[in-house]
Amino acid sequence: MLLALGMFVFSIDTLTFDDLSRRASWRHATSPRIGARDATQFTGPGEETISLPGSVFDEIADGRVSIDQLRAMANSGEAWSLVDGRGYVYGAFVITTIDDRAKAFFPDGTPRQIDFTIELLRVDRDAA
Repeated sequence: MLLALGMFVFSIDTLTFDDLSRRASWRHATSPRIGARDATQFTGPGEETISLPGSVFDEIADGRVSIDQLRAMANSGEAWSLVDGRGYVYGAFVITTIDDRAKAFFPDGTPRQIDFTIELLRVDRDAA
């Protein structure tokens, strides 16, 4: 298991991502001062996002089924726990974007390869 989002497991049998990009920010309010830099005050954590780009090949797994399962999870609007294979808990995330592109088709229209990117946004459990 590479990663689990709720009960969906990213693995060779489902979807494998090429990299995991994590971006976090923190908010600081500013107040102008004459003759000095602005005064700042820490106001809390900002957005935290995770991006999972990758490819799935028909010879290895049926990527369409996995992507459709993630779309159903996104349609629910629920937050899902994100945990990696080592047991590290990233927090609760919602799926904000799923981009997929099919290419290299079999004669019946089935794609040999699907490239995808899944975007996740961290939320507080009680706000989700």
